[in-house]
Amino acid sequence: MFNRTITDQLEIWAAKAERKPLVLRGARQVGKTSVVNLFAKKFDKYLYLNLDRPEDLALFSHDYPFQDLVDAIFFTKGIEKKGGKTLLFIDEIQNSSKAVNLLRYFYEDTPELFVIAAGSLLEALIDNQISFPVGRVEYLAIHPCSFEEFLIATGENESLEILHQNLVPEYAHDKLTSLFRQYTIIGGMPEIVKNYAENRDLTILKSIYDGLLVSYLDDVKKYARNTSMVNVIRYIIGNAFHLAGERITFEGFGNSNFRSREMGEAFRILEKTMIIQLVYPVVNHGLPMEIKNRTPKLQLLDTGLVNYKAGIQGELLGSKRVEDAYRGKIAEHITGQELFSVENSVLAKLNYWIRDSRNSQAEVDFVISYKGLLIPIEVKSGLSGKLRSLHRYIDEAPHSWAVRVYSGKLSAEKAITPAGKAYTLINIPLYLAGRLAKVLAEIIK
Repeated sequence: MFNRTITDQLEIWAAKAERKPLVLRGARQVGKTSVVNLFAKKFDKYLYLNLDRPEDLALFSHDYPFQDLVDAIFFTKGIEKKGGKTLLFIDEIQNSSKAVNLLRYFYEDTPELFVIAAGSLLEALIDNQISFPVGRVEYLAIHPCSFEEFLIATGENESLEILHQNLVPEYAHDKLTSLFRQYTIIGGMPEIVKNYAENRDLTILKSIYDGLLVSYLDDVKKYARNTSMVNVIRYIIGNAFHLAGERITFEGFGNSNFRSREMGEAFRILEKTMIIQLVYPVVNHGLPMEIKNRTPKLQLLDTGLVNYKAGIQGELLGSKRVEDAYRGKIAEHITGQELFSVENSVLAKLNYWIRDSRNSQAEVDFVISYKGLLIPIEVKSGLSGKLRSLHRYIDEAPHSWAVRVYSGKLSAEKAITPAGKAYTLINIPLYLAGRLAKVLAEIIK
């Protein structure tokens, strides 16, 4: 239950001649350890260190020469050092700043070892309490399960094969739509997906959702700088799920009395944990993007957690179309999650578009860079003639391509804006949002 692109990226990393230790970054419980454990099967030997365990942490508490430390790791784990290809995984590495600093020596002195590191609180501690050796490590982002992973986990292999076809057959559309609706309801947290695949029962997932949310609240005191910041961050976690997909301001967020400055700091800390993402607007129509530091939208880690915390799983179960639920915000949120799931760079961000005019209300849900074009994406139902903001964008853009994500079938239609500009509207079903780049490659030539 992990993104195939992650395994692809791990194999690309392992094949590099100048391979650096790889640091996996992602929120708690997104499957970092499971990914590495499965990847380890490709190696002759696997050394697993969990620095939450005192015996593993103790290895880094001695002043051994580096080569003696390497020998001690092999000896402690009862694995012969010579012969075969060896993967060393240092989990919960945030518990030892010395282990972090030693990553540079794994790169410089033991290039024959394949070294991966990860940690559940790593994101919030980077730059403050932890400093990784500059130029001696590389990073890979891990996200919740994508729709493709959901299909793998639930045994829908035939549906996955159809999803990978250039054109999805008409007979498969209704089933894929139904499966995507299931995925939207429960989300992509690996433990949730695993339990659902085994039991197909939403009612028994409650304790797992609760456990995840409580763990995020409990973690706050480990990385917040003081008691006041603990309270602000916990307030955000308690209220953010109800405002998913909304444009927010720091001042008065969630009807709080916290000051804008401390609320902004708390949001930036939570961004580092990768529990939330602040999606900022773009005001131009080409590259490079002109991003404005104003009224960000709120994107949460996982749509399933949003549904559970906001209490709208029942509404989704009763809706025939995802776009009809929660004022259309869930369809937009899951689309953002799918678009982001294919991004392996830790620097990747989502963006939306607004018209940079005092009186304009024009807003497009997302924009993505594709082969030098900045493509607008609207998550909508309804006819193309109602896409007012999308039309405004197209009228001012140097190209004539736009995307609508909806519950309908894949198509590309010739359209004209009210101002008279001809363009191609690419209609993409929600279940193909994660494969948008491949769809665009087939249509835009």
